[in-house]
Amino acid sequence: MTDEYNIVMSGVGGQGVILMSELLGNAAVQDGLNVRGSEALGMAARGGSVSSTIRIGSGAVAPLVPSGKCDVLIGMEPAEALRNIPYLSSSSLVIMNTETVTPYTVATGQSSYPSVEAVIEKLKKASKKVITLNAAKEAREAGSSQATNIVMLGAAFGSGDLPIKLETVKDAIKARFSERLVSVNLAAFERGYEIIQAAG
Repeated sequence: MTDEYNIVMSGVGGQGVILMSELLGNAAVQDGLNVRGSEALGMAARGGSVSSTIRIGSGAVAPLVPSGKCDVLIGMEPAEALRNIPYLSSSSLVIMNTETVTPYTVATGQSSYPSVEAVIEKLKKASKKVITLNAAKEAREAGSSQATNIVMLGAAFGSGDLPIKLETVKDAIKARFSERLVSVNLAAFERGYEIIQAAG
């Protein structure tokens, strides 16, 4: 394992970015790994930007990921993934949910929103490996639209890149949710995992 592994998660308020970060952090601690992290919340309650970083390994001595040093960017929303492009290098892995959340300023005509295709094109110029999926759709089919973040978490593990054991993060999911919600969230996780595994 590398002595430094950096994960950046981005989205908007209500998409569960912070919960995803908590699950990753808890799983990493359970695996006995050194963990550092930080959170940045915009007007989260109004659909503003939310980002979180998890840094794993002995070389991760500060909570913030330096520019160009992200190993995995998990983008819950296309424009928010694009906002975090400075963290990417050509070797970064980008996993992006293609379902958009229209900002208030776009709805009121104060600003414009780029097409998902344009976002993907820009991300591909920054990184050699960009994987996209409609995680929101997969979450709905798993039984809960609120499990989009768990689909994305499963996708990240499906890449095989994360230095956290698969069973450990599943245990973290089981510990975090009530018995009624565990099965839905594990199903959502498996959907994301299998999509990325199939994509190769």
